[in-house]
This record gives sequence, structure tokens and C-alpha cells, in this order.
Amino acid sequence: MTHRKALAALSLVLALTLSACSGSGTTTGNKSFVSGNGTVTFLDVSNRVAAPKISGITLTGTTFTLVPGTIGVLNVWASWCAPCRAEAPTLAALALKYPEVSFVGVLTRDNIATAQAFVNRFSLPYPTLKDDSILLGFHNSLIANAIPSTVIIDKNGKVAGRISGEVTVASLTDLIDRIRAE
Repeated sequence: MTHRKALAALSLVLALTLSACSGSGTTTGNKSFVSGNGTVTFLDVSNRVAAPKISGITLTGTTFTLVPGTIGVLNVWASWCAPCRAEAPTLAALALKYPEVSFVGVLTRDNIATAQAFVNRFSLPYPTLKDDSILLGFHNSLIANAIPSTVIIDKNGKVAGRISGEVTVASLTDLIDRIRAE
């Protein structure tokens, strides 16, 4: 299989994963998505695989790259997603509480103007990447399997955990603290 065909197949799998509507799914207008229930997955160090390079153009047009050697919190969101709106204040507060952790959003299935209004409304202090194709790089590990999904990357650049659905102060603080202690 060529690289292009493999990428196309992964794109299809990701699109189906993020847009499939099941018993736990939600429909908002024309947007169907799987909403997570807040399930937390934490991987032992021996079971972790390398995260893809986290880099891209942000909503404001700047380039963001996750600095190697730092913990990363990657949150997949959309402005039309009710759980995303509910978790935004928590993410903003934790980004300020943990300045040594690199928080970054990944916009999915949304438009830039609405997304920028969302960022402004919730005063998100971290950048958001506007190209969700970065998510394809997680296919060998914990993929973003719901909207929202939050993936945590350890200091060694490996995928350490995921929250499928809305984060809470307790769930995300626990993951960050466990990874910081390693």
C-alpha cells in the first residue's frame, strides 16, 4: 500500500471514528459525533509509544510546535460541541495552574471564525491548531475517539494517557501530576 493510500485509509478511519453516531453519540444540527463519558486511560511507561510531532498553524496564524522534553496536553474540540464548552473553563484554569505543561487545542469539524469566538469567550490561554490531520499520527496509540478527547504526552514524547469526553479538574490534574512525578 502506498503512503498516500495508507494516509487516505487512516483519514477514513479517523473520520468514521469521530463522526460515527452510536448509542452514546449526540447530534447537533448537521454534526453527528461520538461523545465520550470521561473515561480516563493511563498507560504504564513500558506500554507507551511515540506521539507524532505536534506542530502546525494556529487559529491566529502562528506556528506552534510542542517542545521536546515537555509534557503536552492535546485537547480535540469544536465550538458546537456542548461538552467542549463545558470543559473549556477547566482547561483554561489548568493551563494557568501548570505553566510548565504545554497545552494545545486541535480544532475539528469547525470553522475558524466560530472557533476564534469560542477561544475568546473562554479566554483560552493556549494555542489551537486548525488542522486536525495531526490526529492521524496517533493511530498506533490512544487515538482521539470522541469529541472532546484529551491526550497527554509525557516528557519523553510518548502518549501517556487519554480522557475520552469532558475533562474534569480531578481527572486531568491526576494525569498531569502522575506524569510530572515520573
